Amino acid sequence: MGGERRAGTTRRTPERTVAYAACGVVLLAGCASMPDSGDLRGVESTPRQDTQVRVFAMPPRDDAPPQEIVQGFLEALTSDDPGYATARQYLATKTAQKWQPERSTTVLADGPATETVPAGSREDGDDYSYVLTGTKVATVDAQQSYSPASGNYGQTVHLTRDKKTRQWRIDALPSGVVMGKSDFQRNYVSVNKYYFASNTTADGSGQPMAVADPVYVRERVDPMTQMVRSVLTGPTSWLRHVVRSSFPTGTALPKGVTSLTPDDQNKLTVPLNDKAAHIGQSKCDEMAAQLLFSLQSLTPTIDEIALRAGGTQLCALTEDRAAAVAARGSESNPGYLYFIDGQHRLVRMTSGSGNTRAEPVPGALGDGAKALRSVAVARDEHSAAGVALDGKALYVTSTVTGSSIGDPVLQSKGKTETDRLTTPSWDAQGDLWVADRDPDDPRLLLLAKGGGQPLEVLTPGLDGRINAVRVAADGVRIALVVDKGGRQSLLIGRIERGERGEQGERGPGSGAQASAQVSVQELRSATPELEQVRTMSWAGDSRLVVVGREAGGVEQAQYVQCDGSIPEAGTLPGLTEVTSIAASEDSDTPLFATSKDGLLWLPGGSGWRTLKETASVAFYPG
Repeated sequence: MGGERRAGTTRRTPERTVAYAACGVVLLAGCASMPDSGDLRGVESTPRQDTQVRVFAMPPRDDAPPQEIVQGFLEALTSDDPGYATARQYLATKTAQKWQPERSTTVLADGPATETVPAGSREDGDDYSYVLTGTKVATVDAQQSYSPASGNYGQTVHLTRDKKTRQWRIDALPSGVVMGKSDFQRNYVSVNKYYFASNTTADGSGQPMAVADPVYVRERVDPMTQMVRSVLTGPTSWLRHVVRSSFPTGTALPKGVTSLTPDDQNKLTVPLNDKAAHIGQSKCDEMAAQLLFSLQSLTPTIDEIALRAGGTQLCALTEDRAAAVAARGSESNPGYLYFIDGQHRLVRMTSGSGNTRAEPVPGALGDGAKALRSVAVARDEHSAAGVALDGKALYVTSTVTGSSIGDPVLQSKGKTETDRLTTPSWDAQGDLWVADRDPDDPRLLLLAKGGGQPLEVLTPGLDGRINAVRVAADGVRIALVVDKGGRQSLLIGRIERGERGEQGERGPGSGAQASAQVSVQELRSATPELEQVRTMSWAGDSRLVVVGREAGGVEQAQYVQCDGSIPEAGTLPGLTEVTSIAASEDSDTPLFATSKDGLLWLPGGSGWRTLKETASVAFYPG
């Protein structure tokens, strides 16, 4: 997944540093000292370690008091024990059998603190209780899907002393796993698993469009096998309404297969049960592409996937052939970077060539006849949509020499510039999206192939006014900057396309077009910690780059995941007075921005550099 990996380095606490020095790098958590008496302290989150270091816990010692049992259990949850076998040793026998750690992971700002429950808690008795407390940051559900969370956490842990062995064990505890944020960042990694858009294809190719479904897996507990099982299980509940899997229902790894390892040629052979035994070649290629794309987000060195079932090879797919099977936004490779120059014309530079010479875009938007406020270029780079300088009118034209601008395809009745049209955005099907911010009639609109009668997009659950629109390359996700009460948030929604129950039931239009229905469902925040979002752009299959600020903080540019988590190296060098930021789903494409200093470029490993002194908006196709 490369640049879409998680973020977060943490400081090493003095207490843990001593444990590391005394114990070495193999038994890190287990060698941390356990208290023999006194109050139970909170579990301090383990600092980040080298990815090759494995952390194991130690089992409970004989006659350990209740506080040591709870402490040891919480430490064991942060270890790299594959099945939490050591953590289960801190539980009573029946509790260990029923406990399901894979059901959820609760992430707290710090390691869970503990409070003794006074009533009935006596070490000279046979019962003891503690309450685990903290501030919630996120949860990861049984589907491995991440969701930001907030509020207080408080769950009870009850211990009992076995009447025969006289050993304390936990017999009641919260479901799932709980740990601090830095332990979560050390233990888990964000990866994309891939499915195919149900009713969209890559523009003009007829290929299925691959859609990233971000999940979290335990980084040092056979993550490759975790990924394969997760892909076979199917998409997460948020995405499943708009994607499909090529794997037949019930496809799984055969019983007895516990680990998968590539050979010395970076080829991974995946055995499947009989559900996949009789598939055709094209379906098999799609299945292999799903696994190849997914595993490359975890381990880019995987070059080939082979699928087997019933003792025979079904198909094999190399990285080169996968590009012919399905399209991905991260492989889009835009030809040009576009921006509006000081004369309010649309100009472009060759993307990634090192040549900074800009030239007007052929056609009406580049000749200066119409002063432009914002523009979007279609993903095939053959068409463009421009909003006039006053924000009232939207024009669509081709990027061919001699093309005319024609009449506007859409006009806003907003009384001020900030109450009119947003920057438009093109999806993978060649349809055009734009929001009208008119307070008397705020709408999200879709123009099929950039023209015709605008279709009002349903937005159930939207609370606020849309300030910016950006459709993902996969065509099934949309990013919206939404203003509510002066706070701007980045929300990610799921695009659903269907038919109306009754012709003309909602919105403008008539005839065949009126029967179409498009909606944006289940909007969720990608920037829960930001109070203001100035601008944003997709910067990967599940990643965006955002310019915004936290409450009381300064404005900064950073990467965020569409699920609301923060990837590794999330923060970018500082920027001031940013007006736009340009990124592509292709992570190899350079990052650009515009500010009071003009058009800026971010070379790898250095700060922003000014390329052009005058530019108001920069963007890649889309």
